[in-house]
Amino acid sequence: MNEITKQFIRENLNADVPTLALKKAPVGTDVSLALRQIEARQLLRKKVPSWSDNEDLLFPAHLSIEQCSSEASAQYKATLLQGQTFADLTGGLGIDTYFISRHFGQADYVERQAELCNLAKHNFEVLEVNVEVWNETAEEYLNHCDPKDCIFIDPARRDMHGRKTVSISDCTPDVTAIQDLLLQKAEKVMVKLSPMLDVSKALEDLHHVREVHVVAVANECKELNILMERGYQGEIRFVCVNLLTTQPELHFTQEEERISPIRLADGVMQYLYEPNPAVMKAGCYKLLTQRFDVLKLHKNSNLYTSERLVSDFPGRIFEVEGWAPYNKKVKQVLLHDVEKASIAVRNFPLSVAELRKTLKIGDGDETYLFATTLKGEQKLVIRTKKTASDEAVSFGC
Repeated sequence: MNEITKQFIRENLNADVPTLALKKAPVGTDVSLALRQIEARQLLRKKVPSWSDNEDLLFPAHLSIEQCSSEASAQYKATLLQGQTFADLTGGLGIDTYFISRHFGQADYVERQAELCNLAKHNFEVLEVNVEVWNETAEEYLNHCDPKDCIFIDPARRDMHGRKTVSISDCTPDVTAIQDLLLQKAEKVMVKLSPMLDVSKALEDLHHVREVHVVAVANECKELNILMERGYQGEIRFVCVNLLTTQPELHFTQEEERISPIRLADGVMQYLYEPNPAVMKAGCYKLLTQRFDVLKLHKNSNLYTSERLVSDFPGRIFEVEGWAPYNKKVKQVLLHDVEKASIAVRNFPLSVAELRKTLKIGDGDETYLFATTLKGEQKLVIRTKKTASDEAVSFGC
């Protein structure tokens, strides 16, 4: 990339790309390359800020950027894998390869698309990391590579028509078909999967699973990372993390959740708790009432309450301002001064849109309303506000 093109990119980093494409660029500018780089850097600004800020890196088409790991999740995965030799069998943009490789003496990047391999070679040289690039499929590489300490694989979750898939066997490569070979080649194998995947089904399909890391980033569930270990036959440990927040990690086993008694509340208390998306995806519900001094509102509501603040709860915490049974008088009794609010429904017969229309309340983020059900099947609306300790993330309806 010449200096004229670099300068054009610098000057237009915040420009609207379609509008910019219609304007005349300085002579000597590689316009096609510049527009692609500007669009990519805009997409990566929040997702991978350290790469977005490096003007010497080059980026591919939109889809590879859309599918790549965030910097936060890649750094988290890097803490889970260490050793001397490592291979990423589905290199893509190279985010995971780069961050994980820094914990190894030597790393291989494997990618079937030649364009991505060429970009990866350039970027790894710019980043000064010891990564060898292989332009071949994961299966081809496994048939000739030397044994590794760790292997990472993130199968493509789109079919030949570009449609998203959620079953492991429908992804490319099919990890279920090559898992025995993977564990022959490496002591530890990490498989990154879609958060839409059924965790129980994944654990049925994969062998020798030691841990499942359910990763949320800023209160949005992003990925499942399944850690397999050669010969392991013990209990599977779940780890739930919500990166870029102050919330603690939660560790548990399925057996702990299965045998845990559940403590139900008689009513709504001073504080209301909503587990973060990683905890809910992992299916940890009953155990929360044993690990933390909270009570569940209903066995199916997945909302918790307490009289005293439990500041280390792995989720969002709200202070209750009031609550009332859901009936024709709820607006008059509880919400007469509320014109806008964020609304969530949990175990409730109406959708958010239906409830908002019924209550005639617009969208806002100062008051937070939860419509839910108590253990006696009473329907109610809870009016809350965020506690001072709760992190500033968007309210998911």
